[in-house]
Amino acid sequence: MRAADFDRLYAEHAQPLFGFLVYRLGDRALAEDLLADTFERALGSRGRFDRRRGSEKSWLYSIALNLLRDHQRRRGAEQRALERASAGQVVAGPDPALERAERRSQLGPALELLAEEEREALALRFGADLTVPEIAKLIGEPLTTVEGRVYRALRKLRDEISG
Repeated sequence: MRAADFDRLYAEHAQPLFGFLVYRLGDRALAEDLLADTFERALGSRGRFDRRRGSEKSWLYSIALNLLRDHQRRRGAEQRALERASAGQVVAGPDPALERAERRSQLGPALELLAEEEREALALRFGADLTVPEIAKLIGEPLTTVEGRVYRALRKLRDEISG
C-alpha cells in the first residue's frame, strides 16, 4: 500500500471509525486515542495487507476491534486490581463519561440490558455501518450467528422502548 493509498484510506474511514469508537466507549478522548492507534498499526502493517483476504474497511475495523478489546481487558484487570487493593472500601463505579453518554440517549438503559456480544454487533452494524456479512467476517462468527444477534438485539431494544 502506497502513501497516497494510505492517505485515501484515512480520508475515507477515519470519521466512521471514530463514530464507532465513540459509540462503543462513550468517551471521545479515548476514542481519538484508539483511532490514532488503529491508523498507526495500519500504517505499520500496510505491507501485509492483502485485498484477497478482505476489504480495507474490514481490515481497519478488525484492528480497531482488537485494540478496543485489549483496552477493555486492561480496564477489567485494572478494576479487579483496584478491588483487591481497596478490600472493603467502596470501589469507583463505571466510567462517568460513559454514563453521561448513555443518559443522553434514550437507548442507554435498553442497551444495558443487551449482552456484550449484542451491543458489539449493533455498534458494528449501526455505529460502524458495516453489513452483517462484513461483521461476521470481522469477528470470525458464522453469518447466521451475527444475523441472530442483530435481530435479537433490535427486538429486545424495541420491546424495552415500546413496553
